[in-house]
Amino acid sequence: MKVDLFDFDLPDENIALRPARPRDSARLLLVDGDTMQDRTVLDLPSLLRPEDVLVFNDTKVIPAQLEGRRGEASIGATLHKRHDLRAWWAFVRNAKRVRVGDTVTFGGGVEAVCEEKGADGALLLRFAGEEPVEVLLHRAGTMPLPPYIASKRPIDAADAEDYQTMFAAAEGAVAAPTASLHFTPRLIAALDAAGITRETLTLHVGAGTFLPVKADDTAEHKMHAEWGRIDAATADRLNAARERGGRIIAVGTTVLRLLESAADEDGRIQPFEGDTAIFITPGYRWKAVGGLMTNFHLPRSTLFMLVSALMGLDTMQRAYAHAIASGYRFYSYGDSSLLLPKR
Repeated sequence: MKVDLFDFDLPDENIALRPARPRDSARLLLVDGDTMQDRTVLDLPSLLRPEDVLVFNDTKVIPAQLEGRRGEASIGATLHKRHDLRAWWAFVRNAKRVRVGDTVTFGGGVEAVCEEKGADGALLLRFAGEEPVEVLLHRAGTMPLPPYIASKRPIDAADAEDYQTMFAAAEGAVAAPTASLHFTPRLIAALDAAGITRETLTLHVGAGTFLPVKADDTAEHKMHAEWGRIDAATADRLNAARERGGRIIAVGTTVLRLLESAADEDGRIQPFEGDTAIFITPGYRWKAVGGLMTNFHLPRSTLFMLVSALMGLDTMQRAYAHAIASGYRFYSYGDSSLLLPKR
């Protein structure tokens, strides 16, 4: 499909630079089949059925944004995918000043050697020393806010908490699973009272999620891989819920992509551990997921293509036009939507 089909104009004033406070007070656009309603995130328990299951991503964002030097050159690195215990692939600003074998010195005495240059321009950085890389990152790194926020204001102390979900446990993400940022203990209590169960899985979100689609046709775009895991017990519970008539509601596109990667042709979710580079566009045959809670995405992005595959391109174009005209806040710190397709 032509990438131009997924374009739209978004005014700057619709881009959220801070989250709603409290988090669960954000607006929520319900898109149920062809109908739309303006609601709030706190309404979520009344919008779902007692037999539904919400599935969350428990990945934890690490301070993966690094500033350093190679000789006289200023170098910026955003880690995006772990290679092994001591090495990460990174998108690097001023990468042409770094050759294979060069050492880049970051803050706090943290150093890394460039071991390889990837075909996509990323560098493989191997960190020196014996301390765990996560310890080094907490010493030298900052939270990797998306470029559409970081370009408009500096990263500050509030982001360390704001850009982390209440489910964060497994360190390894370099971007937050932002749909889960809206959840609070009182919202979880309300969901429990409504009989709506929840499960967690892990997908370490990579910085590739922010990369623009440069191809003219979706068939020519290459997705970056991300590592994820669904254990056998979780897969069994999700399959049992579907057999009872419940819908699996993915909280975030990261959850949705991993569930669909793990599902077999009959729609049963299998245990999964490894990389996924699934790219979902209109025409995709859905296997496991019955709904999606997600924030509002960038024009021409793989994530807008994904929601268009779930709900239909015409429906999502109407929904986004309504959201923009109604002042919904977009992107990572923005408002939410609940997408329930006809089945």
